[in-house]
Amino acid sequence: MRFVARALTLFAVMAFTLAAFAAHSDRPAANAAAQSSQNDPVAARIFAQEAKLVETMHTFTPLVETYIQTLQPDKDLGLVPQSDRYFLGRMVLNDQGVQDQIFQEKDNKMKQGFFSNIFAMKYIPKGFMQLVFLDYDFNAQSYELKPLRQQFLGEVRTLVYDVVPRAGLKGPHFVGRIWVEDQDYNIVRLNGTYQGHSGTKFYFHFDSWRMNMRPGLWLPAYIYTEETNEHYSYFRQLTMKGQTRIWGYDVKRGGSSSEFTSMQVEAPGAKDIADTSGVGPNEAAPVQSQHQWEREAEDNVLDRMVRAGILAPDGEVSKVMQTVVNNLEVTNNVNIEPEVRCRVLLTAPLESFTIGHTIVVSRGLLDVLPDESSLAMVLAHELGNIALGHRINTQYAFTDRMIFTDEAIFRKFKLANSPADELAADQKGLAFLQNSPYKDKLAEAGLFLRALDAHSKNLPALLNTHYGTAMATSTQVNRMPTLEQTAPQLEARNVSQVPALPLGSRIKMDPWDDHIEMQKSKPGTLLSIRDKMSFEVTPTFLNLVRFKTEAPDLAAKPSAASK
Repeated sequence: MRFVARALTLFAVMAFTLAAFAAHSDRPAANAAAQSSQNDPVAARIFAQEAKLVETMHTFTPLVETYIQTLQPDKDLGLVPQSDRYFLGRMVLNDQGVQDQIFQEKDNKMKQGFFSNIFAMKYIPKGFMQLVFLDYDFNAQSYELKPLRQQFLGEVRTLVYDVVPRAGLKGPHFVGRIWVEDQDYNIVRLNGTYQGHSGTKFYFHFDSWRMNMRPGLWLPAYIYTEETNEHYSYFRQLTMKGQTRIWGYDVKRGGSSSEFTSMQVEAPGAKDIADTSGVGPNEAAPVQSQHQWEREAEDNVLDRMVRAGILAPDGEVSKVMQTVVNNLEVTNNVNIEPEVRCRVLLTAPLESFTIGHTIVVSRGLLDVLPDESSLAMVLAHELGNIALGHRINTQYAFTDRMIFTDEAIFRKFKLANSPADELAADQKGLAFLQNSPYKDKLAEAGLFLRALDAHSKNLPALLNTHYGTAMATSTQVNRMPTLEQTAPQLEARNVSQVPALPLGSRIKMDPWDDHIEMQKSKPGTLLSIRDKMSFEVTPTFLNLVRFKTEAPDLAAKPSAASK
């Protein structure tokens, strides 16, 4: 990551701001063939595969989300978040290099004061996007690969190499280590930094991982960045950690023209069959017609969010949330029509909201919730919104309102409820919880809110929502404050009290098609209070596996002998 430090004069005091720039040239040498090596054919294959990756990335426009936490020392917990930043955009690789199409946020963004802006560190999202590549000029003329050992990363056996720039190499260049899978010689992990520092340039250390998303296709998925007490000016130093997630590679999304290829056309003469399961749309009563119209608006919004890559397809995690909602409905004798559905927003900021009768919870919020009772607290609040009739704006039933660029998705849909509606939903949700199987476990949910309150001043970006109402601000908790007031006190030195989890604790995402599922691994044992890490970014170690195509079901097809 390259940074530009700009000297500013203010009251005769020199200060610097930091800007994240490209780690190397902005124009990738996608058409440069990797140089062959007579002495090391494996190295030649590695160079060639990396050049092929640069070329392949021109065909994709994935989403790139970066969340950064700057850290400060704490006598009990070690390093804890002091402030944070967040970016979401789409990466486009063209003849001009990496281009970032930033998603436009809603109007009520965080604002900083004059002095905060001057002395704050300024990050440029494109710099994090460019860490998906090792070097655009990664070839035998520029680098030497020194073999170290073999190592398994998950289920994949890899060859480990140190990457050493050749003498006289000018400009920014990678220094570090790579892991190469041993079949096609694709780089699956790179760890290191870029050298070429000067008074105006700075480079992050990073650990970048790629996943096998299709046969022979390894694509960037996660990048972890970290610096500890790194000096970037004469009187300032940097301690930070950040995580970049890349997803949305598959261009075939809901509503795309490719879906028509799978439709079956009936033979001539086929007759329509009437739906006798209920009242048809032309016979609906006014109330039913209104509900159907609202459902159409709801479905339009959900479909557009999936196609933009910010909403996960319906799947396993939705079913987990649906089970909790069913528990709340059954124990409270609630019968809501149309039925309540659950979906997951793929972004990190902590939020939940409703789209008609669909409850949406962000991936980040699901990650940090410590237990089922805390999840029930979140869902009960949104179920309260639905039960009280807080409706979606039916302007979204008109399909022309769905025609806009993906980058405008956060600005086009106004889904947050009024403060009065949110307060009423709190009261209704509390009533649901008191009659539910979770009524004796609400202390854990209250502890989560206490932890949220304690971190809210330092994590404004994590609490700055895309759609819903913020769960907390720097001055108060907005979500069910009664639970916080009746919860036990936070005990920082108590290793058994874990009020919130680190980011990435619950949800595993497939960067190819945005499918998500629950983490199957068991939570690690906490060795000390410094392992609690509530709401924090942590390093990522993927369980790498090779993509497997499903074998054809031969039993489903009759053999020639049976015909």
